[in-house]
Amino acid sequence: MDAGLTALLGAAVGSLATLGSAMVTGRTTARSQFGQWRRQHRRDAYANYLGALYDRDVALDAVRDALRSDRPDLQEVNEKMERFAAQARGVQRAAEFVILEGPQSVVDALYRVVHAADDLAEVTRRMVRDAHAGDTSRKAADSELAAEREHLLYQAVKGLRAAAAEVLGDSRIRAS
Repeated sequence: MDAGLTALLGAAVGSLATLGSAMVTGRTTARSQFGQWRRQHRRDAYANYLGALYDRDVALDAVRDALRSDRPDLQEVNEKMERFAAQARGVQRAAEFVILEGPQSVVDALYRVVHAADDLAEVTRRMVRDAHAGDTSRKAADSELAAEREHLLYQAVKGLRAAAAEVLGDSRIRAS
């Protein structure tokens, strides 16, 4: 073989190796960027949900505070319930994004939060109905039940945070 042909073959092999390396590097970079983009979208969805849930819980606490009196101001209670209902709709909207972003482990944790939050809201709604009816027979028991359900909600939220942290690769957040 003459030197020119050898040089040409060497250049061709070198070019193919460079091209292959560039393709592998490009794919690796694209995968990495997609992973970062995905994590950011998930982080945003999870944070928005938790923020909306916090606002809803503050509104629900305001309703329960308004009910503490022996003779609650029913107009005030109704206004606070309307605010709670508006916040609850925001939580439902935010939950849809968590469901879309997933993964299933986070969605399962989200549903545990939804059920715990619904259980707490149910007790509060009953307390509001009883206040409107002037019935105080269940007030102490319902207040105690609401406190228990609030604790269960807190535990469910901790579980959601832990599931989200695992998906996002953040080991600083624990379920403990």
